[in-house]
Amino acid sequence: MMGAGMAGKVFTVAQQKGGAGKTTLVAHLAIAWAQLGRSVATVDIDPQGSLTRWHAVRAEATGGNPGFTHVQINGWRTQAEVEKLARIHDIVVVDSPPHAQTEARIAVRTASLVIAPVQPSPMDLWAVHPTIDLAGQEKRGLLLVLNRVPPRTKLADELVAKVRDLVNPPAVALAETQIGNRTAYAGTLLTGLSVTEGARRTQAGTEMQTLAEEILARAG
Repeated sequence: MMGAGMAGKVFTVAQQKGGAGKTTLVAHLAIAWAQLGRSVATVDIDPQGSLTRWHAVRAEATGGNPGFTHVQINGWRTQAEVEKLARIHDIVVVDSPPHAQTEARIAVRTASLVIAPVQPSPMDLWAVHPTIDLAGQEKRGLLLVLNRVPPRTKLADELVAKVRDLVNPPAVALAETQIGNRTAYAGTLLTGLSVTEGARRTQAGTEMQTLAEEILARAG
């Protein structure tokens, strides 16, 4: 546990484009960090509330013991709520709304590190620019995570190369761990569980655990 006065790390998952896999990433990372023995809180400020719905399914599936704290709030209360949670948890992970309005800005401002999932598609590549700009304006480190990466194809390789071009150390980094395009990620969420919780070590589970550890290492 943390010593008195220590603040936990705050990770804000941000992406302008809907359907980039933001909430799925938040859910799986939260559990992976909890499994590493960290106390975790998730904060849902996305008006769609997908993370909150998943948390309810999980609470039921786990007999009321989801393994982490969850809060759903309006954007303007974000900063105070996140700071409060960060005082009593090792990690706070924020699922931010998809548009760069005030709420997204506040969520980025409260972050120790901003995490932006990017699918290797032209649309996603263009859509990540506002998040890069926002992190820059708020002087926050940004970690791009390649998400839903298809098995090797020429186009995917070209797009991954384009994502690498966006990386401008130390402001923007690219996670070494890539998340594959696997049905397991969505499928396990329907049951309230996570890919890292299965008895069998799947490729999806290994990937997510590796990413969770990489993010902690980068956040210091």
